[in-house]
Amino acid sequence: MVSFEMNDRKIATTALPNLLCGDSLQVFLEEIGLGLTGFGVFFSFLGIIFFFDKGLLAMGNILFFSGVTLTIGPKSTMQFFMKRQNFKGTISFGVGFFFVVIGWPIVGMILESYGFIVLFSGFWPTLAVFLQRIPILGWLIQQPYIRSFFDRYRGKRVPV
Repeated sequence: MVSFEMNDRKIATTALPNLLCGDSLQVFLEEIGLGLTGFGVFFSFLGIIFFFDKGLLAMGNILFFSGVTLTIGPKSTMQFFMKRQNFKGTISFGVGFFFVVIGWPIVGMILESYGFIVLFSGFWPTLAVFLQRIPILGWLIQQPYIRSFFDRYRGKRVPV
């Protein structure tokens, strides 16, 4: 069992302001952003499992978007979503979110899925390389039929 003394509490409270300054704050916000993004994906998954529950889907969308914003920063988020080549995905994702909120979750999720694929299609090469390095999954990907699919993405760059 762990016990805390008054001296430990003083150390913990005086170290907090030093932790949340400069680069430490950015790392802290990135970690929170990754957590929010993960929860957003989880709530969206639950919303789909529970027959397109609009509350869970809306919460998943809000958490996902806020997580991406905290992870890469507000300026980079705006630049990413407002790129000319990403307009189609941004508009589709936004209209899909609107349909989820007003109570048409199936139509909304179809539009959001299309927007997600268009927006994040540039990240598939990075994902392919990452998946090839996972121990058991990497062995499966090295099989001839699957490898030819993944070799198309090797060497391409992420668009951020």
